[in-house]
Amino acid sequence: MQRHHDELPTEAFNETDMRLLWNKFAQRLSDTGQKIMSTYMQINDPELQDDGFTIKLELPNEGSKVDFDNNKIELLGYLRGKLHNHDIVIETHVNETVEKKYAFTPEDRYERLKNINPALDLLRKTFDLDI
Repeated sequence: MQRHHDELPTEAFNETDMRLLWNKFAQRLSDTGQKIMSTYMQINDPELQDDGFTIKLELPNEGSKVDFDNNKIELLGYLRGKLHNHDIVIETHVNETVEKKYAFTPEDRYERLKNINPALDLLRKTFDLDI
């Protein structure tokens, strides 16, 4: 028996409850090997919008947005059922902030790597390597 949309529950919920269920679902995905979708869900915290049923998630690029949107049906069903609100929608947005790109010289890269692992300098000296 299929219920009409008017008969489906639309109970109010808060952001905390939504995030707890969101993280629980992400963990379940991770545990069952669906690591990519789980990662998308955990890149940023989802935000409950002022309308009380729209969940906004920012993703880093268009590819992750398309992939998430294509795979969010199960998540949406889970949240709607657990939160007793069938008006819930998930909107994804690409974060337009572009990371700064630096042009490194070979010396800059070497210094950065040497800071990460000081043994690199020993290796370079031992084998008389150029930078």
